[in-house]
Amino acid sequence: MTALAPEVGIDLTRPRVPFVRLVRVELRKLADTRAGKWLLGTIAAISLLVMIIMLWVGLAEDVNLGFTDFLAGMNIPMGVLLPVLGVLSVTSEWSQRTALVTFTLEPNRGRVLAAKVVTGLLTALFAVVAALVAATIGTLLMAVLGSGETSWSIDASQFVGFYAGQALALLMGITFGMLLLSSPAAIVVYFAWAFVLPTIFGIAVAFIGWFGDVWPWIDFSAAQTPLFQAGGPSGEEWAHLGVSGLIWLVVPFVLGWFRVLRSEIK
Repeated sequence: MTALAPEVGIDLTRPRVPFVRLVRVELRKLADTRAGKWLLGTIAAISLLVMIIMLWVGLAEDVNLGFTDFLAGMNIPMGVLLPVLGVLSVTSEWSQRTALVTFTLEPNRGRVLAAKVVTGLLTALFAVVAALVAATIGTLLMAVLGSGETSWSIDASQFVGFYAGQALALLMGITFGMLLLSSPAAIVVYFAWAFVLPTIFGIAVAFIGWFGDVWPWIDFSAAQTPLFQAGGPSGEEWAHLGVSGLIWLVVPFVLGWFRVLRSEIK
């Protein structure tokens, strides 16, 4: 007589996957893919190129660039490319068809998304550390190769503002990824939002009189500029950042979150 196979079921008493492990997995997935490696390598290469160009121009024009100048220069490539990393952290689950495995091992999709957000915030912190190292090297080279009168002064609020800018950029990338669930569509829409929309706002300010009063409250990119200035934003500038962030980040983030929770996994 053939023995019956043991009954297989779901162990509902099994402990949940620790959240720290989810974050470690998301960090590894961010750098293990070919796209992630190319993107991180491109950010590092462009940041190095920006530092070399700034150093060359400063020495050629006899301009003493300081620590804050190099740090601001590092913000350009990171602010453009880091959001793409945020997009890929979400959309890669669908483009590489890993969502089925991910949400089978951790059925609570909200915990996976929260791990991706924490991963984005940690990546922004790594980017700031890398920018500080690059700015330090650039300033040292400027002091050695130039006249030696370089400035190392920087306001503490600028450190916080620099990190906040990178973190917001990554969160915007994650938001577009959750909303569209497609890498090409999310990247194209993000760049249109980041570079085309401010131009449209500028044209509207120039030709529509009343729009100038509304513009600071709806342009999220312009509202982030005071984060990098010494002393940080004023009270009104914080209000501009809060209202425009609610429009372009908070509301789309919530909509994207619920879309991922309710999307069919194929």
